[in-house]
Amino acid sequence: MAAVSRSCHYREAKSPFRRKTMPFKSYWTLAFLVCIAKLCFAEDDHEMEEFLKREFSLSKPYQGVGSLGSSHWELMGDSMVTTDQVRLTPDMQSRQGAVWSRIPCHLKDWEMQVHFKIHGQGKKNLNGDGLAIWYTKERMQKGPVFGNMDNFTGLGVFVDTYPNEEKQLERIFPFVLAMVGNGTVSYDHDRDGRPTELGGCTAMVRNLKHDTFLFIRYIRRRLTIMIDIDGQHEWRDCLDIPGVRLPQGYYFGATAITGDLSDNHDIISLKLYQLTVLRSKQEEEEEEEEITIPSVDNFELLRLGQTEEGMSGVAIFFTVLFSMLGCIFLIVIGLVVYSHWSESRRKRFY
Repeated sequence: MAAVSRSCHYREAKSPFRRKTMPFKSYWTLAFLVCIAKLCFAEDDHEMEEFLKREFSLSKPYQGVGSLGSSHWELMGDSMVTTDQVRLTPDMQSRQGAVWSRIPCHLKDWEMQVHFKIHGQGKKNLNGDGLAIWYTKERMQKGPVFGNMDNFTGLGVFVDTYPNEEKQLERIFPFVLAMVGNGTVSYDHDRDGRPTELGGCTAMVRNLKHDTFLFIRYIRRRLTIMIDIDGQHEWRDCLDIPGVRLPQGYYFGATAITGDLSDNHDIISLKLYQLTVLRSKQEEEEEEEEITIPSVDNFELLRLGQTEEGMSGVAIFFTVLFSMLGCIFLIVIGLVVYSHWSESRRKRFY
């Protein structure tokens, strides 16, 4: 979607009142402020333009999807194409499906907008397991991580609809999270990916009548994920992580899996935009080094911060409780000491 420039023509209305003339110095002051404002806005938006890349996008009418040689996208497993969506899995047990791009993406900065739908007959927490959007070195590999292989190399963004960790209380599902793998890091299924996640957010996306969207942006080695699930056509922040290093030349894909519990996992569209960003000379020099292995800067510090922020309600309750008991204990000790001191002083006085 190329940036559209729009020129507006304003015709001054006739007025019986005489206008005051702005002094010459005020014109220069106003012009200076306008220039500063433009520079600030340009810096916030990275002077960015978007261009839709159709060879990496998937949308209706899905012409030739899955056919050999006639499409940029390839189906796998139980996925199937209908007139309305690419269904990764039907609402049936033990199914997994995928759709993968055949062309590696060599864009430096990009943005993926995912229009998806998750729905089924199961009631809350009786559905599963979720879907994933991928940017990885490997493609067309079946596996346990939402229908893709474990120990993957690249980026995975997961819409997890079922909690596997029974003891967790603070996280509400469905939950959107992201993970960067280097080919040796395993996704911890029993703990819902917590040990390796970059962050995430709750997203109540099941059985909604309105459209649901996922937004993934990678620009200047910064990963941003937002969601639009309330039917208000407004993006809501999910995670924003700097220092994410992803190589070029990986493949985009979408996968889903069901187990004992199931859901329909549908992709309505995948739209990839190339982002053109003006960089300073210093930024260009910093990014000259070729990235060959996916990584995240200061990942251990990031995990430490998430652990501190991620205390459960039970942990917070006991922390407050023991703090109060400690305070009460200190107060009682203080009263006892004061009582003995007062008694000894009174005897000494008399």
